[in-house]
Formats: sequence, structure tokens, C-alpha cells
Amino acid sequence: MTLDLKPMLRGEVKRIAVDYRLTPDEMYGVRFCEDLHACGEVTDNAGYMRLSLSISVPYVAECARCLDEVSGEFREVFERTVVTKGAIDEDKLEESVDEYAVLDEDGKLDVDDEILETLVLLFPKKILCREDCEGLCQRCGKPKKDGDCGCPTKEIDPRLAVLKKLLDNPEK
Repeated sequence: MTLDLKPMLRGEVKRIAVDYRLTPDEMYGVRFCEDLHACGEVTDNAGYMRLSLSISVPYVAECARCLDEVSGEFREVFERTVVTKGAIDEDKLEESVDEYAVLDEDGKLDVDDEILETLVLLFPKKILCREDCEGLCQRCGKPKKDGDCGCPTKEIDPRLAVLKKLLDNPEK
């Protein structure tokens, strides 16, 4: 969505409402079940403009440890100071990309870019079904939450196997 902020730049309005849906692409193996909902506003606060948005999107992903399907909803509230191109030094703009939203020459702001950038930066990279998820057995691949699989818990380094035999048979 592109917002035309020319009326705000001319001082005709002090607030522009934002309420729309956006279809995000799959990322990090996460499927988004529905469109992302963005709701908020751009306000003129005595000479500077502020973009304030609340975003939410339901998702389905695999648990990073046990590979079970996990459903959830990502929610985030963020704000950006809206600046015109050239009003701020390019180096400073690159350093604090999450603080500023830049208007193009026509006085338009691409809100999609801001939303997708926030989604990519703040979406969890590791999703778990439970905080205490134990994952899978390293030997057989059975989920540990289903109970003991019977695999030995200790694995002896093959280089020390001879010493293990000595400890098992001390009489020899």
C-alpha cells in the first residue's frame, strides 16, 4: 500500500488512518495462514510525521526441535519517523533503518516495505512447540516427548572403547 502524504505535507490534514491487509511470502519455512493485518496511522506532530502501526498475522511452522506443527500469531507494534528524501544523511539513515521511513519525491510512502522489513527483522527465527521441548532422539529420530525410545544414552568415544573394556572386566 502506498500512502499519499502530500495533503499532510501541505498542512491540510493532521492524521491519515491506515487499515489494510497484505499477503506476505513464506519465509524461514513459515506459512502464513491469512493475510497480514496492518492498522494504525500517520500523524503530523508539530513539524514531523510519525508512522505508528500494529501488525498481526497467523502462521503455521515446524517446531525447531521436534518438527511438530506449531500454530501461532505474530503481533508487533512499531513506529517510524517519516522523513523526506535528502532530509537526513544517507549514512545515518542506513545505520538506523528501523527508525525512519522515507518519502519518495512524490510525497508517497510505501507502507508495505516498512511492514515486510519489520516482519523479516522481528519474526522469531526459532519456533518451538513448548519452551521445554526436548526434540528428537539423535540415534533413532523418535520424539522424546513420546517417551523413552530405548536407545543408549551414553555413547563411548570409539578411541576409548579399549579402556571401557578394561573397566568392565577389571580381573583380566
